[in-house]
Amino acid sequence: MCQDYIRVDTAKLRYESGGKSRTMELLWGDQVEVLQNDGATATIRARSRTGTVAASALGGEPLLEVYIIDVGQGDGVLIVTPDRRHVLVDGGYIRERQPTGKNAADFVDWKFARDYRQSTIKLDAMIASHCDADHYGGLWDLLSFEGKAREELDARNIEVDVLYHAGVSWWENPNGPRWLGPMEEIDGEDYLTQLLGDEDHVRQCLNGGAGPQLQGEWARFMQTALDRGCDIRRLSHEDGWVPGFEPDEAGENATLRIIAPVVWDDGTGRPMVRAYTRSKSQNTNGHSLLLSLGYGRTRILLTGDLNKRSMQAIMQDAEAADLACDVAKGCHHGSDDIAYSFLQAMGPSATVISSGDNEGHAHPRPTVVAASAQTGHVEIHNDEMRTPLIYSTEISRSIDIGKLLRIDCADYPVNGDSVDVALDPKSKANLNYEVVKAGDLRPKKIRRRYHKNTRVVDAVTYGLVNVRTDGRKILCATLNEKQDKWEVETFQSRF
Repeated sequence: MCQDYIRVDTAKLRYESGGKSRTMELLWGDQVEVLQNDGATATIRARSRTGTVAASALGGEPLLEVYIIDVGQGDGVLIVTPDRRHVLVDGGYIRERQPTGKNAADFVDWKFARDYRQSTIKLDAMIASHCDADHYGGLWDLLSFEGKAREELDARNIEVDVLYHAGVSWWENPNGPRWLGPMEEIDGEDYLTQLLGDEDHVRQCLNGGAGPQLQGEWARFMQTALDRGCDIRRLSHEDGWVPGFEPDEAGENATLRIIAPVVWDDGTGRPMVRAYTRSKSQNTNGHSLLLSLGYGRTRILLTGDLNKRSMQAIMQDAEAADLACDVAKGCHHGSDDIAYSFLQAMGPSATVISSGDNEGHAHPRPTVVAASAQTGHVEIHNDEMRTPLIYSTEISRSIDIGKLLRIDCADYPVNGDSVDVALDPKSKANLNYEVVKAGDLRPKKIRRRYHKNTRVVDAVTYGLVNVRTDGRKILCATLNEKQDKWEVETFQSRF
């Protein structure tokens, strides 16, 4: 038995399940275990399935894999480097606040427990791009010791080397609601001067002492990370690179460059960041970590929830060339609070927007979809447009809806006895259920009459977007659920 990789864009894996012959498609770069190879056909194990594949599809190499996860409202990005290091950037709301009850924790669990067949989830780094709950909630679910969160996972253990954050944090406010700390005017410009630091500082800000204390769920998330044994560090442009992901001399490893947030020194060694407005959300979003993921000639930009004001500031503080990329994770779920010049500086061949329905923001906004297409890198081949490509996790998601015909239950307990129960649409039965809007603190309880038009959600196909590269060629793929195959687009790196 040996390890190998798929070398073609897609390869059919044929396997048996439930006494029937079935097929599924593997993607370029998928890691497989080769059990037997007769030269024409190979028996392999991949994605928790054992079956056969054309031997000619093998002989590939490990790639840089980027999974933009459909977390509903929020972001979740899993990075797998060619040397098999794993970095999770954001995770969506906690499960209890997601309409589907799923977030990035579930995909990461599937990746390790089912795909890799490992009992421990091992992340080399976990990154919270900023302190909003629709970004760190899925990270919290992975780190949590609570029974309900643990029961959702097939993996038995979780190991995270380090948790990175952007500094701007939610603090207890002695004079009112939570805040982002004091705002000071220096040389005619407002700055936020109370930034969360590294692990020792985090402990001080959770000890209930006289100093500034972290607030609410952000505080509980940080406490969970400490309890889990994570090292905790703040990142900014001053660091240059995420530790361990710097360029090597040969230029062969995957790198993570930190472009923002940009920090300033008040003259006493105290770090501070620009206050873009008096709006809390504008400042939490605006100070998202902006990361440039590099491998070979490929550049992928992870933009968090950057907004127009922060984009304009970054354009002043960074070189426009630092923003140029092949693939961009769309800013702020497709919000129209963006700077067109920033999109032009990125000029990606593909933009992937992480958006969720039912959350009241109507993302992605049509103007942003149009602007992303206008500012993307144009490549024409055989009189057809190859790029730019625009993806949305929400658009890629689908559900199967069925008509509820009958409800039945054998041996239903009634007054110490048991009876067989059958309900049809003519009955006077009521359906009682809960509906969760993305981010809601409490679900809405609903009671409706069961009738002939009652529908049920039979299955959900999540809108995961796969991005893979060998440093030269880039592949983007989404799943066509009807045909159970990958919709694949490829193009070349430009850097």
